[in-house]
Order: sequence, then structure tokens, then C-alpha cells
Amino acid sequence: MTPSLSILVIDDNKIRASIIEQGLLDAGHDKVIVVDQMDGLLRKITTIEPDVIVIDLENPNRDQLEHIFQVTRAVQRPIAMFVDKSESGSIEAAVDAGVSAYVVDGLKKERVKPILDMAISRFRAYSRLNRELEEARTELAERKTIDRAKGIIMKSKGISEDEAYRLLRKTAMNQSRKIIEVAQGLVIASGLLED
Repeated sequence: MTPSLSILVIDDNKIRASIIEQGLLDAGHDKVIVVDQMDGLLRKITTIEPDVIVIDLENPNRDQLEHIFQVTRAVQRPIAMFVDKSESGSIEAAVDAGVSAYVVDGLKKERVKPILDMAISRFRAYSRLNRELEEARTELAERKTIDRAKGIIMKSKGISEDEAYRLLRKTAMNQSRKIIEVAQGLVIASGLLED
């Protein structure tokens, strides 16, 4: 982990917050900011812009967890959460809300750094998978659009699929555009003419 990371510690218990803060300082992190008020939490996170967030809730009730989960859904950062007790379903809800590490009854100064490292690694892996999934979805959507455009050309000109694709490609080259842009224009225009 890079020691220059900015780490936000959220904890309304100053003693517990000091355990986390000391663990991070001992691990070489000198940019540790502690927030002990939950009011306006999202605004505070937006203002501070931390690289990583550590949340500690001693005995969270369902409302506190839901409030925290609403905040974690909104920020795209590695998040490690420490709780003393956990109800069934809380772990799954935490993961769904973007929490990278959810640790029950494990707050010890010497454990903070390895758990934080794990949270960062998981966040990066999850972000990479999300990016790859989004690229695959975009590629699939573009293929469907190009297939629709080829179908329109095949039907209107009475030509084969290969010929329709070559015509799309040639038009794109002549107009210095991407094939998907030409295909999207054709599909939109065709839809307008059908009405």
C-alpha cells in the first residue's frame, strides 16, 4: 500500500477511533482524518475526498447500518467496516452497498493495516471486473445495433449480410466515422420512417 494515501476514519467513539488511527499511523500512514459525527457524512466525504474509508460502528442498529450503506453506495472508494456485532443479512447488505471488508469483532490496532490492504485489493479487483463487464455490455449492444443496421440494408437493397456489412464499413470510412455511428444513424432513421 502507498503510505501517502488519504484515509478517512468514521467513528463516533473517540477511544475506538484512536485505536484505528494509531494502527494506521504505526503502519506509516500520515494522512489520517477522523470524523466523529454521522450528520452530513456524505457532504464531509465529498469535501475530504479520501482515498480509503474506514468505518467503525460499535453496536450498530439497523437504521445506522442503512444510513451508512446509503453513504457507501454513493462513494466509489475502498471501504473497510468494523462492527462489534452483526445481524444476519448485514454482511450481504454491506457487500451490496460497496463495503470491501466487513469485520465483525476484529478491531485491534495491529489488524487495521492488513484489513485495509485487503479492502483496497478487493475494491480494485471489483472495479476492474465492473469495468470489464461494462465494456462487454457496450460491445454487445454495438453488435446488436450493427446487426439491426445490416438487416435493414439487406431488406431494402436485397443483398447478403456480408455485402451489407461491407457497405456499412465503406460508408463509415468515407465519412470518417465509426461503423457503430453509421449503424446507429441508420437504425434511428429507419425507425422514424416506419411510423
